[in-house]
Amino acid sequence: MQGRSREEYLTDRMLRSAVERQCEIIGEALNRLSKSDPAIAARLPDLRQAVAFRNLLIHGYATVDDAVVWRTATEDLPRLRESLSRLLDEISGVA
Repeated sequence: MQGRSREEYLTDRMLRSAVERQCEIIGEALNRLSKSDPAIAARLPDLRQAVAFRNLLIHGYATVDDAVVWRTATEDLPRLRESLSRLLDEISGVA
C-alpha cells in the first residue's frame, strides 16, 4: 500500500486481492490469539473489529466494499500495528 493512491488501489485487482488476503491473515492471527491468550488479546483495543472484518472478508458476506478495505488498510491497520508493537515491546521487556 505504501506509495499507492486510492485510485491505484481501486483499479488494481491484484493489489486489492493481496490487501484483502493480508487482512484475513491478520484477523485470523488475532482470533487465535484471543483463544490462546485472552488476557493479552484483551489489551488490543481493536481486536474484535479486526476479527469481525476478517470474517466479513473470508465468508464473503455480501460484496466486499473496496472503499472500506482501503480505509481499513490505511487508517485502522497502522493503529493496530502500533498497538501490537507497543504490546510486543512491553511483553519482551523493551519498554
